[in-house]
Amino acid sequence: MHPNYENKGRFMETNLVVEGFKFMGLGMATVFVFLIIMIIAMNVMSILIHKFFPEPQANESSAGSAGDKKNIIAAITAAVKYHRQG
Repeated sequence: MHPNYENKGRFMETNLVVEGFKFMGLGMATVFVFLIIMIIAMNVMSILIHKFFPEPQANESSAGSAGDKKNIIAAITAAVKYHRQG
């Protein structure tokens, strides 16, 4: 067997391993860049949504909220009573 064939085989194996690492690095870099872009886009959307659609401020001092709380407590109490009766 000719000695060049043996060296050529090792070179091919090494070359394939190096190519594999290149593709792995390229794939990981692509995913990393995509995730960074996605995080930036989500932050921009969050800023825009909060700017154009702010959350309403809850007014705890209104008279209607006390009545609403009593209605909610009454509904929960009735549901528990109904559940216990079967």
